[in-house]
Amino acid sequence: MDQITFHYDTVLSEVHMLLPSAQHLMTRLNGVGQPVFMSKFKILGEKHNNDQGKGMVKEEKYKNPGGSSGNSKTGTHGENAIEGGEENVPFLDEDGDFDIMHRPRKNPLEASDRDLVCPVILKQSSPVLEQEEENTDDEEGHCFKDVIRIEHTMATPLEDVGKQVWRGAFFLADFILSEPALFSGATVLELGAGTGLTSIIMATIAKKVYCTDVGEDLLGMCTRNVTLNKCKMEPAGGEVKVRKLDWLQHGLCTDADMEFSWTEEEVADLHNSTSFIIAADICYDDDLTDGLFRTLYQLCSNFNHTCTIFLSIEKRMNFTLRHMDISCEAYHHFRHCLSQLKHLVDGWCRYKVEQLPSNFAQFLLYERVEQLELWKVTTTPLSSEQA
Repeated sequence: MDQITFHYDTVLSEVHMLLPSAQHLMTRLNGVGQPVFMSKFKILGEKHNNDQGKGMVKEEKYKNPGGSSGNSKTGTHGENAIEGGEENVPFLDEDGDFDIMHRPRKNPLEASDRDLVCPVILKQSSPVLEQEEENTDDEEGHCFKDVIRIEHTMATPLEDVGKQVWRGAFFLADFILSEPALFSGATVLELGAGTGLTSIIMATIAKKVYCTDVGEDLLGMCTRNVTLNKCKMEPAGGEVKVRKLDWLQHGLCTDADMEFSWTEEEVADLHNSTSFIIAADICYDDDLTDGLFRTLYQLCSNFNHTCTIFLSIEKRMNFTLRHMDISCEAYHHFRHCLSQLKHLVDGWCRYKVEQLPSNFAQFLLYERVEQLELWKVTTTPLSSEQA
């Protein structure tokens, strides 16, 4: 691989573009030849204000070569310069456009006699080195309990967006961290877990988390992320089990010869013990959204107890040629499915749907935009008399 190219059909998460605090480090190539990066996300102990949480770079005052800083202009620069003035007046060129002064930069070829080197990755990293990395969280081998390490890809085709980190996962993780008593000691199922970030956060509070998605390459990445963050889950006794769950197929895979399959004991535990189902930012395709709600219906129909579902979603605006206007088709289809579930009368369960306020504490650094929403669905099985 000589270089990384972003094709017209690739998708890049806003988290990777707007989060300068995350340390992106390319570590290896995955099984399909995609570059895999390592990012570190810090969990804050208390709520911070929105300006800190938006992941934007703070502006630095420009220092001119003469040593002065700030917006004052001690020298002259055309007719618009003000000597010793306190008023902030922009520089304009002869055409009336903004004329911005840039700090002079040295040409790297002039600063050094060495030739530029473009590294080329020839093979995946050694399994021995990967194992050593899993056993350490930094250079000194210490485990930082307030830092989550996640392996992920960056720009991917639409079918591989689960390999990236999305704002909806942070949004749901914030809610989990703000309600520890709610999830303490619970058994939780996550649908469409992707890199596993939300499941890992949940396992720092809950007793057991079934972290599910599809695709061996994605599930393998998720398993590795769980291993990288075991020290965060151990104090609470949390456990994460990575399993395959395909929304477009009926039932769970219990074939022992298949990787990430379910055991009969796990299926029974899922049906008998699951108190919460969570999913983050997974409704971007109508067919998958339909499959998601069919899966939720099938699962809840097998529960003999009340189950609470938390769904985070980002309302994305897109320009469509069909409407020749801005629309939110994926979001509107999601809301339509919620409405159908709310009014469903099948004789098995009662469904209550409500949107939760989004003013809970923010523990992770990302841009919490107003388009992020959190929905709660409560399923209550009907008694035999009611049925």
